[in-house]
Amino acid sequence: MIPYRIRKPLVVSAILLVAVLLAGTSFGKHKTTPDAPPFQYAAGTENIEKGCEGKLEVHKEGITYICPGGTFSMAFSGITVMQFRPDVSDKVMAMKIPWKIAPMLPKIKENKYFTIVSNERGKLRAVVLRVSENDMRPYFAEIELQSGKGVQEYRNFDEFQ
Repeated sequence: MIPYRIRKPLVVSAILLVAVLLAGTSFGKHKTTPDAPPFQYAAGTENIEKGCEGKLEVHKEGITYICPGGTFSMAFSGITVMQFRPDVSDKVMAMKIPWKIAPMLPKIKENKYFTIVSNERGKLRAVVLRVSENDMRPYFAEIELQSGKGVQEYRNFDEFQ
């Protein structure tokens, strides 16, 4: 039998270890379920409700966003700006875009906003999608491969300070 003065620290250590392991499983988790769509409509010219969660599809001809509240497509030939930043750039804000939902978004510490501006037949369209960097990363190569265009101003938050 283990004496009480030795057993007590072992029990406390075991309880602390279990607590740390349990706490570690909840830290760093994304707030949505693994099957939840990674993109969220944050602002734009489309008839889609703010916050509508959906998925982005990259095709040879363009980009399509699909969420329960609506769908839009933009042809790569009309896209003039694609940015991934912690905010919407001054360049985009200075454009005369007919926003249905204006981008009144907080500047956040991590890249979270994928902004796409298109000029198709003289009509300016813009979309701002909220997405984490980890969820967005696989799209960079696919967009460049399909469109021949890269996502501009992909920078870390530290570069903006």
